[in-house]
Amino acid sequence: MLANYHTHTSRCGHARGKDREFVESAIEGGFKVLGFADHCPWVFEDGYVSHIRMTPAEVEGYFSSLTALKKEYAGDIKLYIGFEAEYIPQLVEAQDRLLADYPLDYMIMGQHFNDPETCGVYMGVPTADERILVKYVDRIIEGMESGRYRYLAHPDLLDFTGDAELYEEHYTRLCEYLRSKNIPVEINLLGMTGGRHYPSERFFRIAKKVGNKAIIGCDAHLPQSLCDHAAMEMGMRFAEKIGIELVETLTGLD
Repeated sequence: MLANYHTHTSRCGHARGKDREFVESAIEGGFKVLGFADHCPWVFEDGYVSHIRMTPAEVEGYFSSLTALKKEYAGDIKLYIGFEAEYIPQLVEAQDRLLADYPLDYMIMGQHFNDPETCGVYMGVPTADERILVKYVDRIIEGMESGRYRYLAHPDLLDFTGDAELYEEHYTRLCEYLRSKNIPVEINLLGMTGGRHYPSERFFRIAKKVGNKAIIGCDAHLPQSLCDHAAMEMGMRFAEKIGIELVETLTGLD
């Protein structure tokens, strides 16, 4: 792997390690490009404080730290500053205002919730409810139409256990949309090494049939994940097994 665009920091509350340690581990792992995409904060009107993403107050420190590391390690690795975020329509405007004055390079979509987490259900919980699947696909398409996101992280996060024909129908609809916009789907190494339900062969066989391209994302929550070559090899073998074309780097970030 030459590039990874899915890297978290300790600010999200469930990753460990200093920013510098992630950079140095990526260099050790042979990466030429490292993108930080920590869980983007939302601005909740009721003052709710999320425990799975950085707070709005931490945004300044995130950018100042990573901007300094960009300069310090410019001769060793190309760094980008991004976020992973859901698309939650009623919260987007406040998020845009929060980030307006910062040098944001990119965002990726990770649709962990269809609605604000204060009232939403985590998409990784198994469900046979077609309404949740439909809303998941619709939300992703609506979000991608906004032009905010460069690729779809763990596209198969929604663990749909219902009718196989419904799974095929709605995920085909999603894949066809993403192919039409040339948006890659992510083979997520954290899910793979953690024994989660994703990446799903069933989903990626649909993506292969439709003609999508894939990108491997470490989803690094620990610095050592960026030099875990065994995990990266697993991701490569998965792509080869499915026969899906891989995208190594994102274009147009500079």
